[in-house]
Amino acid sequence: MNEARAAFLRVGLLVLGGLGLMIGMVWFFGGNEFNRGSVFESYFRESVQGLEIGAPVKYRGVTLGRVTEIGLVTAEYGDRSVPAEIDRQTYRLVFVRFIVDTSRLGKVPETEVAVKLGLRIRLASQGLTGLTYLELDFADPEEYPAQEVPWTPKYPYVPSMPSTLRRVQDEAEQFLAKLGHVDLEALTASLTGLATDLRANLEHGDVHQTLARATELLRTLNDSVNAADLPGLTADLRRTSGTLRDLADNRDLQRTLANAAVASDHLAAASARLGPLIASLQATSQQADNGVVELQRGLLPILRDAQVAVTNLRESTEELRRYPPQFLLANPPQRSQELPK
Repeated sequence: MNEARAAFLRVGLLVLGGLGLMIGMVWFFGGNEFNRGSVFESYFRESVQGLEIGAPVKYRGVTLGRVTEIGLVTAEYGDRSVPAEIDRQTYRLVFVRFIVDTSRLGKVPETEVAVKLGLRIRLASQGLTGLTYLELDFADPEEYPAQEVPWTPKYPYVPSMPSTLRRVQDEAEQFLAKLGHVDLEALTASLTGLATDLRANLEHGDVHQTLARATELLRTLNDSVNAADLPGLTADLRRTSGTLRDLADNRDLQRTLANAAVASDHLAAASARLGPLIASLQATSQQADNGVVELQRGLLPILRDAQVAVTNLRESTEELRRYPPQFLLANPPQRSQELPK
């Protein structure tokens, strides 16, 4: 009888020891070290599949806390007095509460200030194992604005932002939705017709003719280049350039150019003196013109008198021719009044 009691006592002590060890392991591995932190909560529109209580909360890879509670907003903050529209939209969220050891953060601003600066939380996957955890990070507050909720959160509220996988899924869904509106049959028929037309054009159309003419032009150009003897032309140009260089370096040419420059200077000096000489000649010509005018004024009466004298002499000569005795007789003879019988 005593042996049976001793056996039961040993079994009971073994069970109590196992329970104590289990409680210690749960206490140790359950993150009791984070129970001294602060509790926060957030709300997610997407599915939190894979996120479990006890999952780590990290900030850029550093573990700062763990998830303590997961549930539905309708069960936590639901109220029959809430309008149906709000009940259909906002209350279909998943709330997640997590504890963070703030002593490991150092000196940080208040939660509201950090949220305004862009503090957000999102779901993330850990490597190939696929374990889901929460990741704290700062994002653009304009790109990811904080979601307004119509209830008062029980704990400080940290807004969430879509996970990378969720953004990829959303973009894929949008692409598939846009692709669903495309008439693929009509597009395929158009591409087939375009390929047929292009093939026909390349074989017999304007493109074919253009390519043929381009080929002929290139062939003609090649023949012209070969006939032009470019190497010989290059050699001639090189010799011509050398001759011009030698001519430019010739001392006789340089002296000739220097003499031409001196002659040009002398010509410029003579041109400068030519102006006063022309002015002097113009003044002399003006004086000669004035003298000629005075001479004409003096000769004009003499010429007029000479003209009168010539006229009188002409008249006298005419009278002498008709009546020669006039110079001997004072008056011409009187004509007879009688007519001859």
